[in-house]
Amino acid sequence: MDHIPSEQFVTALAGGTAAAAPAVELRGVAVRYRLPSQPVHSFKEYIIRRLKGQIRYQDLWALQDITLSIQPGEFLGIIGRNGAGKSTLLKVIARVLRPTRGRVIVRGRLAPLLELGAGFHMDLTGRENVFLNGTLLGYRRDEIAARFDAIVDFAELWEFIDMPVRAYSFGMLMRLAFSVATAFRPDILLVDEVLAVGDVQFRKKCMQRMGAFHASGTTIILVSHHMDLVRQFCERVVWIDHGRIRMVGEPDTVIRAYTHYVMGHERRS
Repeated sequence: MDHIPSEQFVTALAGGTAAAAPAVELRGVAVRYRLPSQPVHSFKEYIIRRLKGQIRYQDLWALQDITLSIQPGEFLGIIGRNGAGKSTLLKVIARVLRPTRGRVIVRGRLAPLLELGAGFHMDLTGRENVFLNGTLLGYRRDEIAARFDAIVDFAELWEFIDMPVRAYSFGMLMRLAFSVATAFRPDILLVDEVLAVGDVQFRKKCMQRMGAFHASGTTIILVSHHMDLVRQFCERVVWIDHGRIRMVGEPDTVIRAYTHYVMGHERRS
């Protein structure tokens, strides 16, 4: 990865003059992965071949020239086919991934729900992971302790809270992750398809909480393949295709264009 000067990531406090500025700005953002052009079957083989200068790489651009402003309090949907770059885009906003080029500006406290189990230690109990994950999100131990009962109540996991999370189902893990990430109202909430896991009743609870956050001014960025969900909740939709923004606009228009594209591609296949 190319050298990234620190000013390419900017985090600003919400409030003051920043309140009128976008909650998230991406300016010419690109992400490049360098992949070995030939298969490497073990770490030992990789080290030997690298020391001998025998590793050749090919560039894969996961994102290219992404320029986007997301307004405070906006509920934004991101759609696209698998591998289009949607999750990479959220990781860049969450500062999990550095862009190869471009600049990312985030104004306010951010809570990411990116990958199922991210931020959790599988050998620790649910109780221990509540404190671990809450700390990773930037909260003090006493703040987490004050909300602990509410977190477990929302997740409906009292019976399992002192079990190692490796014994949890995907649905249970999602419930705990969502409960911790939303125990405090963030300025910006990132949700990457985690609501696809779990029962219908709990998904309804999640959407109700997200709706309450949105009504209170939280900016929400949702990646989803569920077009009905995107159409119902999002005010604006971004369609990502092969790492580029293909279309931005109101939900019905973008979803109609995207659906037409996908159906046409399937017919040609």
